[in-house]
Amino acid sequence: MVRWWTMAAFLLGTFAVPKAGEEKMQEKPGVLRLNLRTRVEEPKGSGQWKEAVTAKELLPAETALLLCDVWDVHWCKGANERLAKLLPRMAEVVKFLRASGVLIIHAPSDTMKFYEGTPQRKRAQAAPQVKPPEPRKLPDPPLPIDASDQGCTDDPPCRVHGPWKREHPAIEVAEQDAVTDKGGEVYSLLQQRGIKTLIIFGVHTNMCVLHRSFAIKQMTRWGVPCVLIRDLTDTMYNPKRPPNVPHDRGTELVVEFIEQHWCPTVLSDDLLKVHPAPQAGQ
Repeated sequence: MVRWWTMAAFLLGTFAVPKAGEEKMQEKPGVLRLNLRTRVEEPKGSGQWKEAVTAKELLPAETALLLCDVWDVHWCKGANERLAKLLPRMAEVVKFLRASGVLIIHAPSDTMKFYEGTPQRKRAQAAPQVKPPEPRKLPDPPLPIDASDQGCTDDPPCRVHGPWKREHPAIEVAEQDAVTDKGGEVYSLLQQRGIKTLIIFGVHTNMCVLHRSFAIKQMTRWGVPCVLIRDLTDTMYNPKRPPNVPHDRGTELVVEFIEQHWCPTVLSDDLLKVHPAPQAGQ
């Protein structure tokens, strides 16, 4: 049986942690500088998780950003309201990373009919098919929140159905982007472009962002290092269900779970390079 700390070791090995005494990373033009947050079990087997932040540089040409199920409309009113607050920053990150040379992959599930025949859809379909490797057998512990009621916070709960037709129009689908909702096409695109890191944002963290064929669990099992943008995601969670915490805390718990078992996370501020430059002598 694989222990949880084995997964932490895998993550920290993928995004190498600088050893004590190593020189600080120097800022380079054309490089994304990220502060990746993971959680490490210390001591091993204790169930106690410690936050760890690692500096990582990514070349834009070796990086892709995937938008997971940022639909035009959701069946849950509360989910639509929470997404509306995230959309301006989502659009800003997409525009900035695209201009920096990062491949943008739009993945609004079950809406490919809307994009049929577009250059962006054809780009994903035309990537030479690459068979993914045998999936890694990784630990898959249960989520820390109960969304067995589908997680709608409205009272009465909204009717579950599939009203989405496309990605939300607040986010541009530019000519050089790709559109797909298939994990195999995403994997082939990454291999075609020599992409080494897949950054992901979207909704919902405890559902699509983890479980879609193109999302965190499957890509990690195929050996693709992923990074979740933790302030550009949301959960489907009803605080009336265990662990009976506020909705925002429920989202935080899922993010922490991902940091423990699946992949690092980052803030959108890092991707937009809004951190002030260190002052002399710091």
